[in-house]
Amino acid sequence: MLTNVFSSARTAAVAAIAAILLILSGPSSVTYAQGPQSVAPLAKRLSGAVVNISTSQKLKGPSGVPLPDVPDGAPFQDLFRDFFNRDGQEQQRSRKISSLGSGFVIDGTEGLIVTNNHVIDGADEITVNFYDGTKLKVDKVVGRDPKTDLALLKVTPEKPLKDVKFGSSDTLEVGDWVLAIGNPFGLGGSVSIGIISAKQRDIQSGPYDDYLQTDAAINKGNSGGPLFNMQGDVVGINTAIISPTGGSIGIGFAVPSDVAVPIIDQLVKFGETRRGWLGVNIQSATDDIAASLGVSAEQGALISSVQPKSPAEAGGIKAGDVIVKFDGKPVPNMRALPQIVARTEHGKTVAVEVMRNRKPITLTVVVGQLEESDGKVAEPDKQDNTEDQESLSDGVALGLTIAPIGDDFRKRYGFSAKVRGLAITNVAADSEAAAKDVKVGSIIIEADQQPVFEVADLQAAMERVKQRNRDKILLRVEDSKGNLRFIALPLN
Repeated sequence: MLTNVFSSARTAAVAAIAAILLILSGPSSVTYAQGPQSVAPLAKRLSGAVVNISTSQKLKGPSGVPLPDVPDGAPFQDLFRDFFNRDGQEQQRSRKISSLGSGFVIDGTEGLIVTNNHVIDGADEITVNFYDGTKLKVDKVVGRDPKTDLALLKVTPEKPLKDVKFGSSDTLEVGDWVLAIGNPFGLGGSVSIGIISAKQRDIQSGPYDDYLQTDAAINKGNSGGPLFNMQGDVVGINTAIISPTGGSIGIGFAVPSDVAVPIIDQLVKFGETRRGWLGVNIQSATDDIAASLGVSAEQGALISSVQPKSPAEAGGIKAGDVIVKFDGKPVPNMRALPQIVARTEHGKTVAVEVMRNRKPITLTVVVGQLEESDGKVAEPDKQDNTEDQESLSDGVALGLTIAPIGDDFRKRYGFSAKVRGLAITNVAADSEAAAKDVKVGSIIIEADQQPVFEVADLQAAMERVKQRNRDKILLRVEDSKGNLRFIALPLN
């Protein structure tokens, strides 16, 4: 009997404790699972600053059906001409096409509006439709930046417009709640909520890809609209989606505010972007290349070549250097360096930390200004001033057939007399060189970070690497288009 009493008391106590724990933990768990209770106050406060962008473009084209090719003097020739087009002349007429997108006001007094460049690209006329039904024609496109797909528009308001402010995207964490407002499918103002799914996404849309990924519904027409945090600050500009249908499947991308703000500031000040420029070509340091250089594969950008008369050359940066820090900012990978340099003010003197010959050194570089022509690959110099020389016997190593560069090779692949190295005349199909896309017609200009001119130079470099008990050798290869890169190939 007494045992039953204790058992009942224990059961009641456990039930009471469980009930208390449920009361304490229940609301928090429900809130976490369901997200914010309501974003209605936030949406009401912000929607007035979000606008619909409508554009129109006039295209000229032929009207009617084109006249068939009827020989002169053929029967019914005049009838064909009258039926298809008077006098056989194609009449030109204008056709107007329109598109829709979104945007948001960042300065209500000045009438400045941010949107995507692709929303207004090629437009003859741009109209901004506001939440209250007001419509204003865009006075001018203040500036645009196709590389980040941003554009800044100006309207002349009769009274100050509702505007919003930028917040910091760098402080966002994966899992934070965000709010997207825009004009999907031309339906009018629409609000969707989701979370930050990922940061620093590269979707191969441009050289400065650094997107926020969100599952907040973004559809056609949302382009150029704002992505807000829960404080009502703009943390991104909705730009792209991945979808087989054109509708949201929960994979949308936004330009981070910390990327957009410096660009927009430059558009306001100069009407154009003025990015920093270093003047290098870079590549990733894969595991085998990093091992050959004595650096970590998880850090830095490997310099494959330095452009002549560039800030990098003036600052002493060399091919084979691995930049690990630029202007005090760590360079975690290859993609990070162009973004960091581009955001650096041109004319600024910065410290650049590099790994060279397995040792850290610090260089001083004055950042230049990127011009539109920078980054274009120059056509190879077709002129060949070398005298004919006897081709030595081919050497086979590393899955490659190699020989000193001869006149025929230079003329065939467009290498000038200034280019020195070993010609690659064959690549074994089952070799690692083939797997790493080494092509016939390329040349080896360095092996183990030393110049090579003869087959014996390459053989000597391979022996040095073997003596260091390494199984791969680092080569620097140039293709017929002038592109240089490092590759590591096995010695066996």
